[in-house]
Amino acid sequence: MSLTNPGAAQFDGKRVAVVGLGKSGQASLQALTALTGAIVSAWDADISSLAGVAALPLDTAGSHQDPSHLADKVLTWQPDIIVPAPAIAEISPLFSTGVQLCSEIELAWQLRAVDEGGWYAPWLCVTGTNGKTTTVSMTAAILDRAGLGGRAIGNVGNPAVCETSRTDEEAPQAFALELSSFQLRTTHAMSPLASVCLNLADDHLEWHGSRTAYRNAKARIYEHTQQACLYPADDAVVQEMVDEADVIEGARAIGMTPGLPAVGMIGVVDGIVVDRAFGKKRWTEGIELFEIADIAHLASAGAALPEHILRDAIAAASLARAAGVEPGVIRDALRDFSSGGHRLELVNSVDGVRYVDDSKATNAHAARASLQAQEDRSVVWIVGGQAKGAQFDELVASQRGKLRSVVVIGVDQEPWRQALDGIDIPVVWIAPDARDPMAQAVKAAQQLAAGWGTVLLAPACASLDQFSSYAQRGELFATAARELHG
Repeated sequence: MSLTNPGAAQFDGKRVAVVGLGKSGQASLQALTALTGAIVSAWDADISSLAGVAALPLDTAGSHQDPSHLADKVLTWQPDIIVPAPAIAEISPLFSTGVQLCSEIELAWQLRAVDEGGWYAPWLCVTGTNGKTTTVSMTAAILDRAGLGGRAIGNVGNPAVCETSRTDEEAPQAFALELSSFQLRTTHAMSPLASVCLNLADDHLEWHGSRTAYRNAKARIYEHTQQACLYPADDAVVQEMVDEADVIEGARAIGMTPGLPAVGMIGVVDGIVVDRAFGKKRWTEGIELFEIADIAHLASAGAALPEHILRDAIAAASLARAAGVEPGVIRDALRDFSSGGHRLELVNSVDGVRYVDDSKATNAHAARASLQAQEDRSVVWIVGGQAKGAQFDELVASQRGKLRSVVVIGVDQEPWRQALDGIDIPVVWIAPDARDPMAQAVKAAQQLAAGWGTVLLAPACASLDQFSSYAQRGELFATAARELHG
């Protein structure tokens, strides 16, 4: 099978400015200079980043720490297309220049490989406020078991443009992509085989500038979908996104539910996930995909399977069914699936207290799901970090019944002071300039737990104020918990 990249020709002679030289920016530069005849420039706020691309055949490169001055320098170069890094916010000057903006995901779509018969590997795309990585990882595992390829890409794993443009004999035959609102905001022509928005709650409002802008960016996941627009059947907001989407003729809206499925849906019957959407006899019978027992190992030790993990597995199975994967393959892949670290991971038990790492709960929606998986009045909750413009009043009010006490870390503590004002349980505040905030938080949580319940790290915030990543935050939590003694 011979593969080529016919979309590369459209960039010939175009002036393309890549702004932001992180992982996706460097991948975009590599693809543009290796595959196209574009005239390419590179730009970053940090001048030291330019050293990493000095060997590439660039027309020019530049830097400035101030976003407005950087935008001016980019525009002076007179680009036809700007490829902005995900870190460049929608409220930044580059979004109001009038120049075409093209995400690395859009670039990956334009440069994707095709065989001699005109066949492109299909895309299965996932977004949402919570559960994206678990769902896309499950989907990738199913695709791998089906012999179609398997690495999750996009907002996780390798940059999409590196994988979708491959023309080697081992190039994947289908792609599972996790897409953030940042990436979707500047993605235009992408046409997935199937797409899903898992849920929607306030997040990244400081990046988009408003709740509406964030919602509209997420809704782009459904644009130009070819076959299946998947959505949670109990989420009217996401269903509205599907209703409004401009899809390819013949694409169907398919609901997903942890309850009984109607015709055209995928749901649960007597502990079995059943497909009543893709089978030829869906009007009269369902197709068994997997049992809830097949994914019971994804719950933290000693706890029931959280509903949000079941929902993620249903979404992954639904995406795979859109790609024609057989039920037995889906079942086997999910039985063997491991969710990795920092997602409801039991890291220690000391004197009757369970220490659970859900550092990946970086927003209120994810933290709510984590809390809902715990017993009532059992949780010493470690929260805080970069709030990203969010407020937590509703989260605290709705989950009060799960809580025994709260420990707050992070530099941005004001939203938590507002949300916890007047709450009738103990709250410990770790100083924003604490030298080792996580160790202090875990020690305080141990004292508050007093020999029973769960100490839960589900911060509802990003991590970069005090840690290098959510992973490092979780690792430090686990280390501190494992060093505890009764």
